[in-house]
Amino acid sequence: MSRRAAARPEPRDPGLQAERTALAWNRTGLAVLVNALLALRSGWTAREAPITALGFVLLLASGAIVVYGAWRRRQLLSGRGALAPSAHAVAAVAAVTLLACAVEIASAVRG
Repeated sequence: MSRRAAARPEPRDPGLQAERTALAWNRTGLAVLVNALLALRSGWTAREAPITALGFVLLLASGAIVVYGAWRRRQLLSGRGALAPSAHAVAAVAAVTLLACAVEIASAVRG
């Protein structure tokens, strides 16, 4: 086998990877959305401005997660991008998830 043939990458077959990725990001976005709605409800009924504000932050974050998931799906289907998501995206989703847990614990303790 020549060097040139060995250096040429094989065409990548993503299979169902793009769909699984989109479903995982949508599932995460849905979980954050549910937490956001619960936090908003809890904040409004208890008249707790910080919990309500964090609920709105989670609401925006859930939309961003779903949009990022759609973008990743298109990126995987086109074959242009890396297979793994960026470390920044993973860290951001982990931070939002921790925030969602903290907000729900705070609303449960307050309520």
